[in-house]
Amino acid sequence: MKKIGLAVALLAACSSLAWVAQADTGGMKSLRGAKALDEGTRAPAMYKFNKDEEPIKRNYVQQPPVIPHTIRGYRVDLNSNKCLSCHSWDNYKESGATKVSLTHFNTRGGHALADISPRRYFCLQCHVPQAVTAPLIENEYQSSTEIGR
Repeated sequence: MKKIGLAVALLAACSSLAWVAQADTGGMKSLRGAKALDEGTRAPAMYKFNKDEEPIKRNYVQQPPVIPHTIRGYRVDLNSNKCLSCHSWDNYKESGATKVSLTHFNTRGGHALADISPRRYFCLQCHVPQAVTAPLIENEYQSSTEIGR
C-alpha cells in the first residue's frame, strides 16, 4: 500500500514539474533570452573599456567617480590593492592619477585614520570601470543638472 501511495505522489510531482516548466512567463523577458536555465549559453562579448582619459562627469551629487580605464588583472583583496599603487597619497603625483579622497580615511564615527579606512579599502564596491555599452533596458534618466535647466 505504501509503495502505491509513493508511486502516485511521485507521478503527481513529476506532472506538476512538467507544467511549471511550460508555464507562461507573464510577459517577463530574461537577460539570458529564451534559454532554459539548464541550457548552456555563451558569455557576452567583452566591452570596450575607455583608455586612460580625463575623469568622466558625474550624474549626481555624491556619485562615486567611475574608473576611466580598464582594471583587468587588478588585484584588490585583503592582502593587496593595485588601485593604491597609483591613487595613494604617496604615488598620485608620480602616476598622474587622482588621489584618494580624504573621506576614505575616516571611520564610521568620523575619526581620521593614518591609512585608508577598512570600510573603504575595497575600491570596486563603489567604483566601476566605464565601458562603452548599450543600456540593458531603455530609460529616460536625466542628471539633476539637466532637470533644473
